[in-house]
Amino acid sequence: MTAEVLLVFVVLGVVVLLFITEALRVDVIAICAMVMLGWLGLVTPAEAFSGLASNAVVSIMGVMILGHGIDRTGVMRLVTRPILRAAGSSESKVIGLVSGVVGLISAFLQNIGAAALFLPALMRIAKRSKLSISRLLMPMGFAAILGGTLTMVGSGPLIILNDLLRQGGLEPYGLFAVTPLGLTLLLTGIVYFLVAGRLVLPASEGGQTPRSKQQELIEAWELPSTIVEARVPASSPIVGKTRESVSIWRDYGISLLAISRGEEVLYAPWRHTRFETGERLALLGSDADVDRFIADKGLEREAEGKTFDRLRSSGESGFAEVVILPRAGIVGQSIRRIALRKQYGVEPLILLSSGGQERSDFSDQPLKAGHTIVVHGLWENVRRLGQDPSFAVVTPIEVEESDRSKAWRAVLCLLGALLLVFMGAKLSLALMTGALAMILFRVVPIDDAYRAIDWRTVFLLAGLIPLGIAMDNSGAARFVAEKMVVLLEGAHPLILMTAVALLTTLFSLFMSNVAATVLLVPLVVTLAQIAGIDGRALGLLVAVCASNSFILPTHQVNALLMAPGGYRNADYMRAGGIMSVLFVVVAVFVGYLFYM
Repeated sequence: MTAEVLLVFVVLGVVVLLFITEALRVDVIAICAMVMLGWLGLVTPAEAFSGLASNAVVSIMGVMILGHGIDRTGVMRLVTRPILRAAGSSESKVIGLVSGVVGLISAFLQNIGAAALFLPALMRIAKRSKLSISRLLMPMGFAAILGGTLTMVGSGPLIILNDLLRQGGLEPYGLFAVTPLGLTLLLTGIVYFLVAGRLVLPASEGGQTPRSKQQELIEAWELPSTIVEARVPASSPIVGKTRESVSIWRDYGISLLAISRGEEVLYAPWRHTRFETGERLALLGSDADVDRFIADKGLEREAEGKTFDRLRSSGESGFAEVVILPRAGIVGQSIRRIALRKQYGVEPLILLSSGGQERSDFSDQPLKAGHTIVVHGLWENVRRLGQDPSFAVVTPIEVEESDRSKAWRAVLCLLGALLLVFMGAKLSLALMTGALAMILFRVVPIDDAYRAIDWRTVFLLAGLIPLGIAMDNSGAARFVAEKMVVLLEGAHPLILMTAVALLTTLFSLFMSNVAATVLLVPLVVTLAQIAGIDGRALGLLVAVCASNSFILPTHQVNALLMAPGGYRNADYMRAGGIMSVLFVVVAVFVGYLFYM
């Protein structure tokens, strides 16, 4: 062992110790490693900072911008709605459905792309279903990594494996040759979180979705937050009557948020709107008052109503406080006179004045400067109300205004980037081209593009890449691999495969998984020839186990999800440690059964 190799092992040991103890933030640890390697002369200054321009880092920057553009145009809402309908607020159902979908997408799309694509969608699902985001993101991320083992184009190591096999005079694998192994790994990961998720995932408070202004508003004014859907049968006495004549607000203290007539939904219906047979009503109020109204008016409660999903989605609707401004033209008029529902499509709930708060029907009460009205409606309608010079919306609208007219541009930019990848373009160039197209086509303003990038993730990856370069340049990685070859000569194939899987897993934690594959495949092919077993099988095991990177947030996907999930290194060590063991066990035994 040379002094240079020993020095690399010392730096590696310090980095691992800092990761375990969490003495510093992960990105700071990575930057320390990057600078330390340069000062020690283990890498050149250019190599020390090469991570900032690496394929992995540029790819993740590009995919963050693409994901932001897809989300801000409302495209991902089309994805979240069917998942929410199927899973509801069940944590296990959300984990199972999202992990399965992301895993299958990762079979043909780079895992970092699949994870970034679903990140905003899962954040939206967590907020809507009131689930802890920290208990959803990690299973999704692990599934994205595992899904990359489903096909020979699902991950970098598997893509490069066939080239390495050809160089060694061995027959390459077909596109779906790895599918039995990859599918078993993906199912193992999903079942693992469904069975043991409550034990290994972070406690709710660790990555709990922060309390929103909506939650604070609901608690402050004791607002009902459950929307009940009811159907109007032909026998109901309200058929043919107007909203005003039925006196829903005055007599029952509940609000009619919307009426659905076939495909048409009328939000905050006007007082002269007449009820018709078969239409559905969205009712907001206390359970007792809503039940009394339904019973009195002969309505049919819809237990599994899905008609008013936009009203139930915090991303599309919510409560807001609206202040009447001084010198407003509506001062002295009533909400009936200004036709608040008809003009703006919002439902008034509470009137706040110096005299206190009014929750019953205040339709005819004169409005004064400084009065505050608590309303409920679609965010697009609340924004429109705030643009009127008579009103000021003082509740922060926590969702970005989605410009659906640009949705097709965002989708084209994403599909164009993916098409470039399938055509053989380098991942970083393809994804950054798509990101640039988002900016040029005015889907994402340039300032928003900068804000979309999580620089903590960027420096975490960029700082660790020089460590892999140092291990390769100094011969430290080859030193470890050659020692293993000597120790395992003549061992049983299962023992040999287990050692190869463990060594690949270790290398992939601190080296590029592609670099680990390039280094180890020729060595294990030689080892297989000595042991008299199939070198292709050992090479495939290396390429698959190069994705076994769960213990530390050093994989691109884990790094991407660390900040949004509020994860610590200990969270990955706990959940990822068990996943890594399961990965090795499954990879070795399935590999032995199917490929030896």
